[in-house]
Amino acid sequence: MKLAILTIGNELTTGRTVDMNTATIARLVWQLGWHLTSSTSVGDDEEMIARALSFSLSHAQVVIVTGGLGPTADDITTATIAKALGIPLYTDEKVLTGLRELFQRYNLNWTENNAKQAIFPVGAEILPNPAGTAPGYVLPHGASHIFVVPGVPREAEKMVKEQVIPRLLKLTGEETAFPMTRTLKTFGLSEAAVDDALKDIDFRSLGITVGFYPHFPENHIVLSAVGRVEQEVKQRLLNGEKQITERLGRYIFARDEETLEGNIGSLLKAHRMTISIAESCTGGLITDRLTDVPGSSDYVERGYITYSNKSKIELLGVEERTIKNYGAVSEETAREMAEGTRLRAGTHLGLAVTGIAGPTGGSEKKPIGTVFIALSDEKGTRCSKYQFRWDRRRNKIIAAEAALFTLWNHLKTGP
Repeated sequence: MKLAILTIGNELTTGRTVDMNTATIARLVWQLGWHLTSSTSVGDDEEMIARALSFSLSHAQVVIVTGGLGPTADDITTATIAKALGIPLYTDEKVLTGLRELFQRYNLNWTENNAKQAIFPVGAEILPNPAGTAPGYVLPHGASHIFVVPGVPREAEKMVKEQVIPRLLKLTGEETAFPMTRTLKTFGLSEAAVDDALKDIDFRSLGITVGFYPHFPENHIVLSAVGRVEQEVKQRLLNGEKQITERLGRYIFARDEETLEGNIGSLLKAHRMTISIAESCTGGLITDRLTDVPGSSDYVERGYITYSNKSKIELLGVEERTIKNYGAVSEETAREMAEGTRLRAGTHLGLAVTGIAGPTGGSEKKPIGTVFIALSDEKGTRCSKYQFRWDRRRNKIIAAEAALFTLWNHLKTGP
């Protein structure tokens, strides 16, 4: 089956927003063995949308459109598609009632332009949107089908998976096909190093395909397979995962929807341990990620953002002479930060980070990107030095990741 993707929005054509929808949909299409003939992005312009739709329909049996279904004046996708195809519009009263009830339930202010999200081309099948307010729809057009979903990436992905793909499988007579994926998330190796470590695996003979996807600072390995027998597809993915784990096990911290912070939380709960965090260069990123997990209050006791030397001394008990003799960015200071937060909070673990994020503040001995990460428990304190090479924001992000990865390794091996 040939498919085309059409993403709509001025935010895409001006570079204000990265087009995540095309990448997501293209990956899902590829996993099913379908052929993506084109992907096009246009702004909120009636003429350009109509031309792009005509071009897509000229070579594809299915066109998946995202964006332009909201209530504002620049959301013109539905009206433009209907006009281009010569189809009248109507207001679906059931959808309109549902929208009003949704706004009332969440105590949101209803304005009449929201009713725009209940307008559809005649003949369209409405597709529910469980993650947002604007429903999508599928519109038959001759031998082709046009699927239209919202542009918000998490809404688009959910609707394509749950609404679009099942209907496409029926159209192709593949009701019993089972497309499956397995994502292995790694940290500590470059994308090239990951690829090199797996070069001897014959994925084709295993009946699976493999893709490498950087998600800074992580690298994700996505295994894909499709078949008629669900258990066979699962087994193929398990066989591939086993071979990858044999080579990269120490770098794999999560699978599929799991996260590093989520798996850390599970381990902390399993060990019945608590943690406190002292952050300097990361400015709260570590604590933010740990507390982004539901139930994290069971194990996160507190977090300190001790950015200045004064705060390190007053809040964590770092010795003034330590900073004077070794500097705020040093192994000695990082150790005292970790020990200080653990003792003051009365937690089982204390995690600390101090570093030079840049773009200024570096020296010959301590260049920009120098980071010390320390982890303290009742048995002692360990500290590691890192040298990152990115800009300020990415140095902060990768330092937080490295600190969490240190914590995960400590918990995984049994504290």
